[in-house]
Amino acid sequence: MELAELSQRMHAFVRSKGWYESTSARPQTPPNLAKSLVIEAGEVLELFQWTDSANPEKLGAELADVLLYLLQLADVAGIDLESATLRKLALNQNRNWDPPAAE
Repeated sequence: MELAELSQRMHAFVRSKGWYESTSARPQTPPNLAKSLVIEAGEVLELFQWTDSANPEKLGAELADVLLYLLQLADVAGIDLESATLRKLALNQNRNWDPPAAE
């Protein structure tokens, strides 16, 4: 499945819940979506709190939440995420990172 189809399915779900309505208690604005994205990313991190591994099923569910919010934020903000990702990969191709600091 491609990103475009995932985005379509995500939008259909959000519309089915009424969250795109102007009267929604969960307005799907870029700032709200960015907050939700970070909250979900925090839930990914929480799975690793006090351990170096996470339950794969729980991790998969949280990563899916992150992906869905990322796709929605990109769409709502008018960002072509595929193009932005390809541009970023090309930019990083020639970038050099400093080696990690010695302990």
